Amino acid sequence: MERKLIPSATVRDLCGGISDMSLWRWLNDPELNFPRPIYIARRRYWREAEVLAWIDAREVAA
Repeated sequence: MERKLIPSATVRDLCGGISDMSLWRWLNDPELNFPRPIYIARRRYWREAEVLAWIDAREVAA
């Protein structure tokens, strides 16, 4: 699962159905430390394991 790449639409769904603008804000907020995307053919993909770990860390901190 560590190698599975997911597109931005899936990332937004995993994060509670956020908008693309919210995802952009999270990426540009250094305090949130949101995982950085990988660009393939000008499209953004994330490692699923990194996004899930980030979500889990946020739930523990809350």
